[in-house]
Amino acid sequence: MPDPAPRGNILPLDTAPGHNRRRAETAAWLLMAEELRYERGGRCLLDGISFALSPSGITALLGPNGAGKSLLLRLLGGLIRPDSGRIRFDPAFDGSTGMVFQKPVLLRRSVRANLDHALRIARIPRRQRTGRIAELLVMADLTHCAESPARALSGGEQQRLTMARALVNKPRLLLLDEPTASLDPAATAGFEALTREIARMGTKIMLVTHDLHQARRIADDVIFIHKGRIHEQGPTTAFFAAPRSPEARAYCAGTLIT
Repeated sequence: MPDPAPRGNILPLDTAPGHNRRRAETAAWLLMAEELRYERGGRCLLDGISFALSPSGITALLGPNGAGKSLLLRLLGGLIRPDSGRIRFDPAFDGSTGMVFQKPVLLRRSVRANLDHALRIARIPRRQRTGRIAELLVMADLTHCAESPARALSGGEQQRLTMARALVNKPRLLLLDEPTASLDPAATAGFEALTREIARMGTKIMLVTHDLHQARRIADDVIFIHKGRIHEQGPTTAFFAAPRSPEARAYCAGTLIT
């Protein structure tokens, strides 16, 4: 999870040079990425990534396979470091971040025990865990299977448990990497409803998805990335009504882009 203290190229907003001058410009954003670059094996996988992330709502990160979406999410989550560039956080952001990946990874324990383990890792005091687990079970609609083995749950239930686990420390930013890619329509609908509820409660969500209909349904704004570069960002309705870049227009039309 990102730390609000300066680490490498990831800085809080007020440690950046000239922050007082720019504070008014950036007060409406939770974080700002500035010229992020990431290379591996002699290849530039992310190049000059710059954008501002609003403090609320759901942002969909769209683009074809290999565009750099999951890589960018891992940079924002602090799992990897950029080779250059920086991420600036608003000082009010405490650095608390949760992540949910495409495939759930659950312990061979009950649903309740998986949440309890996550709470212990997050150093939540024992006396607070029972109440917090109850809240998370209700939120994820898993109270009925709290004592069931986590790995025996349906795919949708497992992913909702993974979401609940990511919320144990009440993160300000939640990063979702294609969380419904393997789910059926009913399970997807349940997960989307949970995602909207979490956003409504004040957690900022960034969602990687290949499902354009999903982005239309739940995202407030869209960032489109192709070949490691951001081609455009804007409100969801405007993006789908009239994509500005040729790459985004082709992608929305279902055309293969290279």
